[in-house]
Amino acid sequence: MAAARRAGRRPEEIALMAVSKTQPPERIREAYAAGQRLFGENRVQEAQQKYPDLKARHGDLRLHLIGPLQTNKVKEAVSLFDAIETVDRPRLAEALAREMERQGKRRSCLIEVNTGEEPQKAGVLPREADRFIADCRDRLGLPVEGLMCIPPEGEEPSPHFALLREIARRNGLAALSMGMSADFEIAVRFGATLVRVGSAIFGPRRV
Repeated sequence: MAAARRAGRRPEEIALMAVSKTQPPERIREAYAAGQRLFGENRVQEAQQKYPDLKARHGDLRLHLIGPLQTNKVKEAVSLFDAIETVDRPRLAEALAREMERQGKRRSCLIEVNTGEEPQKAGVLPREADRFIADCRDRLGLPVEGLMCIPPEGEEPSPHFALLREIARRNGLAALSMGMSADFEIAVRFGATLVRVGSAIFGPRRV
């Protein structure tokens, strides 16, 4: 990845996630055939319609949930997704811990941080992140591997990526899911290990 080299990083440190929201299964199969293995979906219900057969056929395909998760969809999410990047509140964390125990499946978790403190957006507030991370790991035993953020639209993303990196550093978390098609090069400079790219891979989103 050219962006990694420009940032002085090794390309293998960064995973490219193909965001397949609204894309039909045949487009996902095309991406897989081209070598893509990591995919992201925003909604549990849409993923249920597209991915069970794909995952059954391709054991190395990995699927991350990158959209908000309602507690009534936790059972389905734990069953289908390999990682959940939008853990953002105690009730959801508790539901995930119970369901992982029930299903006997340990799914990687990322804490979503609302770095812009936008009232309409999901995510734990930065000032509450340390306490929430500790609660998820220590009390609930969730496999918390990193953090995710989506900077406010129209704002310079660098301060948000820097904030997420600092929260991860002081909590000893290695995974940073940040950066999308428009700003992934900046995210790579700030240490992203997962970049979420949709239109740059699939073209304009289908409505």
